Amino acid sequence: MLEVKNLSVRYGDLTILKNVSFSVREGQWLMIIGPNGAGKSTALNAITQGVSYTGEILLKGCSMEQLKPTERARMVGVLAQNHYVGYSFTVEEVVRLGRYAYSPGFLSGRQKEKEDKTAVEHALALTGMAPLRTKSVLTLSGGELQRVFLAQVFAQEPQLLLLDEPTNHLDLIYQKQVFGLITDWLKNPGRAVVSVVHDLSLAKAFGTHAVLLDQGTCVAKGEAKEVLSAANLNEVYRMDVSAWMRQMLSQWEE
Repeated sequence: MLEVKNLSVRYGDLTILKNVSFSVREGQWLMIIGPNGAGKSTALNAITQGVSYTGEILLKGCSMEQLKPTERARMVGVLAQNHYVGYSFTVEEVVRLGRYAYSPGFLSGRQKEKEDKTAVEHALALTGMAPLRTKSVLTLSGGELQRVFLAQVFAQEPQLLLLDEPTNHLDLIYQKQVFGLITDWLKNPGRAVVSVVHDLSLAKAFGTHAVLLDQGTCVAKGEAKEVLSAANLNEVYRMDVSAWMRQMLSQWEE
């Protein structure tokens, strides 16, 4: 579904990513992991055409650079880490913006209205935002706002989800809910997910595959259980990651 070949990103003399390659197939959830400054978000920004790069990014065999924005929007949904809003739209109005890629001309009249309404209602219900549908987004908490934009992405009905720290601002109950929702969403045919995550426990629990970055280069890639090995993580994080995780877990033992 997605193939990244020799991706490099430079800002002047500074190299952020150097010859990074990976692929994502239908049904896979790829976790992009690594310490701060590894280039995780930059890789995601390159896929969404948000930064200049060299190399090649293919979406279902087509160059992302050559696809029209509306074509990309019908296939790729993006959830950023932070959202800054300065408009008093309601929750439902923001979620409805996820249907913009399908107009005008893709469907028409009552058929399009029905499709839009069904997609929006489903997205609101999935994310638990239906009770807040008439509230201004300016009055929401950070966690609520993140769920609004997740609902917008679900309403978009993409085939590929790109998520940058999707639960960064959410309470534990919503972290569990969101990752569960994405897992269920992924069970439908023709879908795949790419996520940037800092939490290695989430990456191990939900990722089918992973790419481990360090200082802009790919240290390991493949199935998540192999990439997230003690040897790989200790090398990149320069500490005994497993020992630290066990120490943190031990605090919950009675």
